[in-house]
Amino acid sequence: MIVSPCISICRWDPVTNNCYGCGRTTEEKFKWKDPETTHEWKETNLKECLDRLSGWQRESFVVSYKHKLENGISLWKQKNLKK
Repeated sequence: MIVSPCISICRWDPVTNNCYGCGRTTEEKFKWKDPETTHEWKETNLKECLDRLSGWQRESFVVSYKHKLENGISLWKQKNLKK
């Protein structure tokens, strides 16, 4: 199973239509939820999303996504649960 790149920072850039948190477009977000979407497409899309991010956004995504893979929850969600 390939884990969704969503790191719970869902805000959209009005120019590119990419999410500031994961780099996906709205269309890609819906395609991830489609049961017909292949693992190959998800792997490719994950790489494409990472390529769209740069600087601190990319670094933050890498750390947050790794945390999500290892702990089953995004850093943002985990930090908000502690409040």
